[in-house]
Amino acid sequence: MKNIAKEKIVKNELCLGVGLRQSRTVDIGKIMATCGYDWLFIDMEHNSMDIDIATQISVAAQDAGITPIVRVPDFAHHHATRVLDCGAMGVVFPHVENADIAKKLVSYCLYPPRGHRSMTGVLPQLDFRQQPIADVANTINENMLIVIMLESPEAIENVETIAAIDGVDVVLIGTNDLCMEMGIPGDYSNPKVKDAYFKVIEACKKYGKTPGMGGVYNEALMSEYIKMGMKFILSGSDLSFMMQSASQRSNKLRSFIK
Repeated sequence: MKNIAKEKIVKNELCLGVGLRQSRTVDIGKIMATCGYDWLFIDMEHNSMDIDIATQISVAAQDAGITPIVRVPDFAHHHATRVLDCGAMGVVFPHVENADIAKKLVSYCLYPPRGHRSMTGVLPQLDFRQQPIADVANTINENMLIVIMLESPEAIENVETIAAIDGVDVVLIGTNDLCMEMGIPGDYSNPKVKDAYFKVIEACKKYGKTPGMGGVYNEALMSEYIKMGMKFILSGSDLSFMMQSASQRSNKLRSFIK
């Protein structure tokens, strides 16, 4: 089992992801790997995508050399375990407020003794090969990527205890919702946001976790936050990339007759 994104964060390298909102075919993993991304952010929170499509994309992504990570819509046990059983290599949990919630969510994803995930049959992450159960549990646990999203001032205040939880790999700031909760919608460069970034980065350094960033897509600001220490970067989405490129082309073509 090879988890490209996990290998990168273990080496403290910049790890780039792309959100999937519109894509529904399995070739998207290979496309985004060719474009230089390390992981797919398969979004089941703000999306109509069902588990069947999400897991088909996940299985194909494994062979394309890009890590499939699914953002589940809530804390329900079955949302996380089903996508993991069917091909995802990691889970993103949104709107986590405290360490107690984070600890429970981690337990859903890891096999005993580190968690309480139920064992199933052969897994796509291991090419459907039959292996001793103890080996399966150890391999999956070691290669699991668990991302906890902080999206409120309360969550930022609790970042130290959240980052301290064994099994948490990435602490990802959902900057859009954080700004909304702070009463500064869309103000991604606000000092309050920068202070939140600093707190998360410092907590991650202290506990050996990786700080992540989502919701910031201005390149100058992205550069600033990456230089501060952000490593796990949600770089944009298929929808935003498509609209930006399509708009550039239509504007360019219309300029030819001016």
